[in-house]
Amino acid sequence: MSLKESSDELNQPEIVPQKIARVGIRGPLDYLALAIATYGVGFLPLAPGTWGSLAAVGLYLLLRSLFLNLGPLTFSLIQLITIVIVTFTGIWAASQVERIAGRKDPGKVVVDEVAGQLISVFPIVFLDSSYSWKWMVMVSFILFRVFDIVKPYPARRMERLPGGWGIMCDDLVAGAYGLVLILGAVVVLNAIRFQ
Repeated sequence: MSLKESSDELNQPEIVPQKIARVGIRGPLDYLALAIATYGVGFLPLAPGTWGSLAAVGLYLLLRSLFLNLGPLTFSLIQLITIVIVTFTGIWAASQVERIAGRKDPGKVVVDEVAGQLISVFPIVFLDSSYSWKWMVMVSFILFRVFDIVKPYPARRMERLPGGWGIMCDDLVAGAYGLVLILGAVVVLNAIRFQ
């Protein structure tokens, strides 16, 4: 049995029937995995998942400031590429850190929150410019955190996947729930605007 930590402050650690041998850091790739998985904020003592989500919002704002001038479709493509890169490097890095720490889903791993939050903010670019996209980013942040903590179906089941897949996929589901609600809000607000 091993202890499954959580970077979600309201989810208590739970015992899971998976043995993970702790091996510690062995070389430069382990340090790289640790840097990617913790995203620079995973070692903060309080609410690392929330800090990971905030780091994702910062990344979104950076991408928006650099690439939105290329148009919403190009910006969406850049967002999509970023999500794919963060997700697949996150799966690898989370698997490595799980092995290093000897724990299932170590709390310091927040790259899953980064990927999920990036998914949740994805449709904001399509919001009509007469509305404040900044408010929508804040709503997206709150929605993602709620879904990440509550873990609606099938997010909790995804945690059972092995290694980095289990660490990442529950947050990808939470991000998808946030995306659907934000997309719905964008569609409604745009429809109201164009009446």
